[in-house]
Amino acid sequence: MAIADIRTGERNDAGIRQVVDILKQQFGERLQTGEAFRAQHAHTTTYIAPQLPDAVVFAETADEVKAVVRLAAAHRVPVIPFGVGTSLEGQVNAPSGGISIDLSRMDKVLQVNAEDLDCTVEPGITRVALNTYLRDTGLFFPIDPGANASIGGMTSTRASGTNAVRYGTMRDNVIAVTAVTATGEEIRTGHRARKSSAGYDLTRLFVGAEGTLGVITSVTLKLSGVPQAISGGVCPFGSVEDACNAVIMTIQMGIPVARIELLDALQMKACNAYSGLDYPDAPALFVEFHGTEASVREQAATFGEIAAECGGGAFLWETDPEARNRLWKARHDAYFAALQLRPGAGTFATDVCVPISRLAECVRETQEDIAANGLMAPIVGHAGDGNFHVMVLMDMADSGEIDRAEAFVERLNARALAMDGTCTGEHGIGQGKQRFLGEEIGDGVDLMRAIKTALDPQNIMNPGKIFALS
Repeated sequence: MAIADIRTGERNDAGIRQVVDILKQQFGERLQTGEAFRAQHAHTTTYIAPQLPDAVVFAETADEVKAVVRLAAAHRVPVIPFGVGTSLEGQVNAPSGGISIDLSRMDKVLQVNAEDLDCTVEPGITRVALNTYLRDTGLFFPIDPGANASIGGMTSTRASGTNAVRYGTMRDNVIAVTAVTATGEEIRTGHRARKSSAGYDLTRLFVGAEGTLGVITSVTLKLSGVPQAISGGVCPFGSVEDACNAVIMTIQMGIPVARIELLDALQMKACNAYSGLDYPDAPALFVEFHGTEASVREQAATFGEIAAECGGGAFLWETDPEARNRLWKARHDAYFAALQLRPGAGTFATDVCVPISRLAECVRETQEDIAANGLMAPIVGHAGDGNFHVMVLMDMADSGEIDRAEAFVERLNARALAMDGTCTGEHGIGQGKQRFLGEEIGDGVDLMRAIKTALDPQNIMNPGKIFALS
């Protein structure tokens, strides 16, 4: 019998059975094949349908990851890395079946070098757990995508979030990784030096690869000093366009804002109801400044002047940590707040990113598109870097509404690309954005395929993600 070729998406049932049987002997109860476990390790977050792996193995060391990958490679069986499952574009689905490697038990802080402002961690530690560990060092890890994602998952999807306007994305904050390649060998992409001209930048190759080139087993990260003072607040606006114009002016004036988040009127209404806030149900900017007590006062005052010039209302700002935490928790709960706008509805969450000079125009045209097609779709965004999210709420039993939602997302991505933007600022490609990748980078996809084929000729590493091999 011919061996199934998973390079074309074909399931290798015989190989999968052999691998599962061997892993049962090696891992005992840390190998699970029950449907509930498998369903938890498939994509369930948004509109994309879940595709379950055939088994889940809970790895605890890099050596165990190597053993699983070597076994999978020998039998041509897919391997899907799994952190906590907060990705939004189907990155953890198993379209050809295979083995989900759950890395959540690899959650140790391996090293903290406070003098050098860096640390090395295992991939399963979450950003919240890492910052809790760092609490007494005077340092913190600033990348905050909202969800309590794992560091390995954040690295694999090149995550960013609310602090990216000041601290950058994972691309800017990952110094090096170790990863198990498709042959089962563990490689190290670099050392702790802050810069290097030594050959290809292998670290950046793995940051954002979504597990298609290997399984990350450790990550060395840049850390930042905890600011002496933090202030933040909310400023309402008459329109989303006015709010975007305030963002553009703030960035162009070089104000070192740490976070500047956009919420449209519908999203503010949802957040007020869900989180018990009493701000106006109007477009708003959530803003935060980091620095000394004097500098944050000056930055807040300057922003207030900009907001007033752009038609904003009173800028209500807070220095009390409890009040600020309540404010940002409401921002992070925006997804759950939006779900309450239409209980029982399905969600189609998507994101785009454009140059900030085009942000107001892109958001305005997107709002007009939403209204013209009778959709309910709140907007929230990391406005400081031109990235915004749209969450379409739709009746999954209404095929007409689903068609309108899908057509809207097509137009949204086309609009962003026409403005020299990108089809995804932080969700990644996964399964859901593949059709837009070619439009964005053209023949560059062929180069990606060549890299993938060279490093993973059997296509066992998270197959079916980012692009098709043919």
